[in-house]
Amino acid sequence: LYGFCASTMMAISMMGGVFAILPAYEADLFGTKFVGAIHGRMLLFSSAAALAGPYILLNLRSISEKAAINDLLTKIAPEKFEAVFGAPMANASELLAAKTLSISKLLACAPPGTLDPTPHLYDTTMYTLSALMGVAVIAHGMVRPVRQVVPSNVIDVKVTEVAAKEELVGDREQKTK
Repeated sequence: LYGFCASTMMAISMMGGVFAILPAYEADLFGTKFVGAIHGRMLLFSSAAALAGPYILLNLRSISEKAAINDLLTKIAPEKFEAVFGAPMANASELLAAKTLSISKLLACAPPGTLDPTPHLYDTTMYTLSALMGVAVIAHGMVRPVRQVVPSNVIDVKVTEVAAKEELVGDREQKTK
């Protein structure tokens, strides 16, 4: 319990640190002109991810749980199911919604040697999270600082100044010869 509390506090403080230095990081990458709008969008999408993430995770686990229950239902004899749950196997979805049917109760009815699917319920969730993290790493790797755009009239002035200096140097060299 102490380890969990300590790691949770460390994670929260690191997130606070990241959000504290984020405006400076954005200003270094994109310049100070639009950092307010960019930071607003970063906070908006961070908030959206914080709200959508748990919903997506719960749905993925629910899908895995229903698939595991359907797989277990194929291994149980319909007579035994009806004797234990008092309803035909066709009513399994209603029993599941009423929380009368669960993986542990189905395992008690399943033939000996049936594997418990519980340790694998989060597999699809973790694979999805890994894929999203891979996309995030690639997207972050594609972020590059904004190239500073120099107005064309400044370039023309600098080119003219350089040409004038070269001309002066060339004139001096000819005079000394």
